[in-house]
Amino acid sequence: MKESLRAGLTHERQITIDRERTITFMGEEGRVYATPELVRDIEVTCRELLLEHVDEGEDSVGTAISIQHSAPTPVGMTVWIAVEIAAVEGRLINLKVSAKDEADPICKGTHSRFIVDKAKTVERLKAKGTKRQP
Repeated sequence: MKESLRAGLTHERQITIDRERTITFMGEEGRVYATPELVRDIEVTCRELLLEHVDEGEDSVGTAISIQHSAPTPVGMTVWIAVEIAAVEGRLINLKVSAKDEADPICKGTHSRFIVDKAKTVERLKAKGTKRQP
């Protein structure tokens, strides 16, 4: 990790909600931004911020997320996701997250990510794969 990784750093991402990011069970007129897609977009936004401050061969993985998805966003509306590093505890990074659309705040919460060495992580995954039960 670089010394530049510290609390207070921010990043924002703008997304236009397309059909692929929406729920289907309410019918065509009820399509709104799906919570699992919001979670994915939050993770991507946090990772984008962290990638600016990790060393070559490092990346981050999500370890926890807690959000309140408080308002629907219809297809075609723009969403802004804002993230801020709240704390750096060794390789554990805690972030504050929020999102708003063109009309309302739609989300607030927290997300934690862990900085990993990609090569070491792949080796641990290979070792775990050998422990599979038949």
